[in-house]
Amino acid sequence: MSDTALASAPLAQPAKVPAIRRKRFNAYRAIQAASMLIIALVIVSPLFLLAVASLKDDRFQILADMGTFRAFWVSNPTLANFAEVAHFSGELAFGRYLLNSLIILFATVVGGLVVNSMAGFVLAWGSLRGRAVILALVIALYVIPQESIIMPLVIMVSRAGITDGFAVQIVPWIASPLYTFLFYQFFAQLPKDLFEAAEMDGASVFRVYRSIFLPLSLPALATVSILMGIEAWNQYLWPILVTQTDYARPISVAIATFFGQDSIFWDRAMAASVLMMLPILAFYLAFQRWFVSSFVGSAIKG
Repeated sequence: MSDTALASAPLAQPAKVPAIRRKRFNAYRAIQAASMLIIALVIVSPLFLLAVASLKDDRFQILADMGTFRAFWVSNPTLANFAEVAHFSGELAFGRYLLNSLIILFATVVGGLVVNSMAGFVLAWGSLRGRAVILALVIALYVIPQESIIMPLVIMVSRAGITDGFAVQIVPWIASPLYTFLFYQFFAQLPKDLFEAAEMDGASVFRVYRSIFLPLSLPALATVSILMGIEAWNQYLWPILVTQTDYARPISVAIATFFGQDSIFWDRAMAASVLMMLPILAFYLAFQRWFVSSFVGSAIKG
């Protein structure tokens, strides 16, 4: 073979290169998994500490264990703390406060889904004039901080006679510019042929919304349900301003007043905090499949 042929022949790759690449890839995956595990432990550890503390029967031992690994272990678990706070009457009636929060959560989410989805559908497919201007105003309303409209809103509900009850904690937060815009974005991405075919068959705008577009919007409904549910569940400033009695007081305000006492029973406080955490966690788990799919679908379309 001539020197020219030898020079033009491709050089053989070392056999060890694929093995080295595999080792590097496996090392990278191991580091990635370890990093994700550490982040998950950091996020979950406060919740685990809360659950463990709620099962302890000595409120002084809870404070003594803080800052040590004993805070993550309970030798004699008990549910007595939950029995103490799960009453529907009395000083520690967190069962009633929890029920109040569930009523507010359910009514706000259901009403919000109906109102915001209708508004988003009209902005996307309605024959309303000036839809672009209205949509711009809706987006502009979203950037206004909630705290800046609290006091005018208090005055409005006071003059309307809606005070100290469930309605004053539900009605002002049903309509939201953010969730209206989310529904608008979802409906606007659906094929126009669906709307035109339904119109040709004689269906009204409301019939198209109810029978065709709404069943197709399960990911959007789940996303708005979770976001609105978390927002309603974590409301604190508004309920503390508009509730004067325990009749409709949510559990978020009740726990805050519990911690404001001179003598804090930390074991019962931890149990009440767990009671507040469990319903919204179950609410998220119930809708998380559609919640995740909505983000995956948005990423694919983007």
